[in-house]
Amino acid sequence: MNLISRAEELVLLAILSLGDHAYGISILDFLQEKTDNAWSFAQIYDPLDRLARKGYVKKRPGGSTPERGGRPKTFYGLTGEGRAALLEIRRVQDAVWGSVPKKALT
Repeated sequence: MNLISRAEELVLLAILSLGDHAYGISILDFLQEKTDNAWSFAQIYDPLDRLARKGYVKKRPGGSTPERGGRPKTFYGLTGEGRAALLEIRRVQDAVWGSVPKKALT
């Protein structure tokens, strides 16, 4: 079993939530808002690169925009393997959390 890291999981969940609007800045903003923590570009792009190499995300070029100096955005989407990886990590976490006695958390 090859589980994804927590950072990879959060990036995949951001992409899934953002749908067609998932690109670097939108992923960064989403994660900062949802986790209430500061995220750096490296914390976004390192997992994105790993996820792309694993075949869990696909990249697609977007149009150029004046505010980016004519540079196009790169949009990200989940593959079937990416969805399966998310479901697997959730299954594992649920199994592990389910074995923790309730009184251990109080």
